[in-house]
Amino acid sequence: MNSRRRLIGYLALILFVAAIVACGSTTQQEGTGEYVDDSVITTKVKSLLAADDFLKSFQVGVETFKGNVQLSGFVNSQQAVEKAGEITRSVKGVKSVKNDLIVK
Repeated sequence: MNSRRRLIGYLALILFVAAIVACGSTTQQEGTGEYVDDSVITTKVKSLLAADDFLKSFQVGVETFKGNVQLSGFVNSQQAVEKAGEITRSVKGVKSVKNDLIVK
């Protein structure tokens, strides 16, 4: 558990540094606040998926751009696809979820 907290602390530091050097927002590039928000969303989604007993054994990719989250990877059931989508939608700041998880 301490290693997870340490990792989150390092991520927060990285996000802080990235926020300092980021520039204004365009349609292709996020501004400082958006980048930090998206990174926080991605981190929260990944943490919740890893903590879920049903989903923790799968490697689910999570990418966020302007609050829109895309999930990718392979799972073993439609139930896992749905659960990952539910968890992702529960995170504050998520505007939409593109669930590209594939049942293998």
